[in-house]
Amino acid sequence: MAITKTSGALALSEIQTEFGGSNPISLSEYYAGGSNVSSGTTDGDGNAIPSSGAIKVSDFYDTSAAVSITRGVFAGGMAPTETIAYITIQSTGNASDFGDLTDDRGYAGAVTDQTRGVFAGGYYGEVMDYITVASTGNATSFGNMNVGRYQASGCANETRGVFCGGRSGSSNVNYIDYITIQTTANAQDFGDLGASRGGNGACDNLTRGVISCGYEGTSNSNRIEYITIASTGNASDFGDATVARRQLSSVDNLTRGVTAGGYSSSNTNIMDYVTIASTGNATDFGDLTVSGNSNGGLDDRSRGVFGGGSNRGNVMDYITIASTGNATDFGDLTESDYGQAGLSGGS
Repeated sequence: MAITKTSGALALSEIQTEFGGSNPISLSEYYAGGSNVSSGTTDGDGNAIPSSGAIKVSDFYDTSAAVSITRGVFAGGMAPTETIAYITIQSTGNASDFGDLTDDRGYAGAVTDQTRGVFAGGYYGEVMDYITVASTGNATSFGNMNVGRYQASGCANETRGVFCGGRSGSSNVNYIDYITIQTTANAQDFGDLGASRGGNGACDNLTRGVISCGYEGTSNSNRIEYITIASTGNASDFGDATVARRQLSSVDNLTRGVTAGGYSSSNTNIMDYVTIASTGNATDFGDLTVSGNSNGGLDDRSRGVFGGGSNRGNVMDYITIASTGNATDFGDLTESDYGQAGLSGGS
């Protein structure tokens, strides 16, 4: 359920229906970070619900209550495979079967609004399909990417998903396109990266998406850029990663983004992090348990889990995003592969 109004009269009772609360109803119950509205909750344009000070009914246009993120999903791979597997993020253990993608493919991009997950593109493909994260089963057709490609990264707010960069055939591309996650349709043009690059990783804080590293020209890149998810336009410079590398993945806790693994002159176990709302160079975080590239990443905004990858087989390992340190073994995926896409949501 969500508040879908974007203008006009909005009753306090409608806010209460979405977010909960007690009677008599008072707007003071609905500050972000309080007992009813989760910290970081935004409207469809990416505007944050106030956590203090002035608050008004119109702040709740196009909003929804946060979903408790418990389930992580890894999909596809370069075997090639259509397999989708899932885990419970705050536990440890082996993954379980979820269902199948609409076709075999690896290196898809992935976005989620924590209810629906969308997988986009893949090796020489433009297909997008979606799942309901809480319900096991096969994926359903969503539409097509604006330009078919693989090794694109994904970031999102609670309404819009954005796919950044990638490779088309043997060429890197700078395309950015976007979808409305709850509406099936083809993707639309968003803007361009500062350079054509595939195999990059992306994280977000629901307002800003940060795109790290990748394969630029014929060289690995340490470039980090950012976009504002709710708008459209070209990416802007953010800073540099600690090491230039490609084919990696990112996770976040809405404050910090961590990028892990990749290929530099060889497979790496490197993890580095940025503060998403600022700009600047990345800082060392720690090491993965096994070096590799083309791993998938997902998170519950507290714990990040990295799964699979070239040289990593079916390994999954996890980190606590707010701290620094080396990753810890989580369990095994259902298949040994690389080029998985990762996303998360409620179960």
